[in-house]
Amino acid sequence: MTNINDEMQIIDLALWMPKSKTLAISDLHIGYEEALNRQGIMIPRHQLKDTLDRLKKIFSALKIKPKRIIINGDLKHEFGTVNREEFFGVKEVINLLLKNCKELIILEGNHDKILGYAKKERVKIKPYLKSGSILFLHGDKIMDIDSDTIVIGHSHPAIKLSDGIANEKVKCFLKGSYKGKTLIALPAFNQVTEGTDIIEGETLSPYLNEAKNLEVWAVPSFNDILHFGSIKNISALEHY
Repeated sequence: MTNINDEMQIIDLALWMPKSKTLAISDLHIGYEEALNRQGIMIPRHQLKDTLDRLKKIFSALKIKPKRIIINGDLKHEFGTVNREEFFGVKEVINLLLKNCKELIILEGNHDKILGYAKKERVKIKPYLKSGSILFLHGDKIMDIDSDTIVIGHSHPAIKLSDGIANEKVKCFLKGSYKGKTLIALPAFNQVTEGTDIIEGETLSPYLNEAKNLEVWAVPSFNDILHFGSIKNISALEHY
């Protein structure tokens, strides 16, 4: 685990808050493979297994059961419907999460238009969560809620790494400031897509559009965390 600030630690593609025993993940996009198949893009369906396996590894690495788990939006993928892969996949993921925490909070992302089938005992569905001075929300739209720290998903941040021969896009965490508040962007837990390259200025969230002094923590493999410092310095090296 690597500290991103005094209250939060990065553990693989999740954010861990030891004082409150809270774990946050974002953008699972369960059902994405079936949506691609329906568009004629045929890929093997391994997303659900990979998601469950990675979650189990995180729980094993934590060595302590979280009191609360937060999904920071986009648990599912389809906008206005629920495909078969989503329906059964969401239930499997929720069952695994509930085995490893006392309370599961699902924050509504822009893909989460239909979440009724995810309701269960110990599962709460909210537009946002205020926990002490920390505000958790998806990040697709600005919410004017008082807080010191904002934790968002939505942007699927990634950074392109190169060995001089080949390039690889790697999921990453971002930390910066937004209107005097600390802003943290979580990577997508979705195993199918690489993410959006922050060096190229691809920022889906309006929070990141106004963020300053962004730092990067990349996760090239399970719980392998690399701190690259500020985006400005990385961009300068890229264009040297």
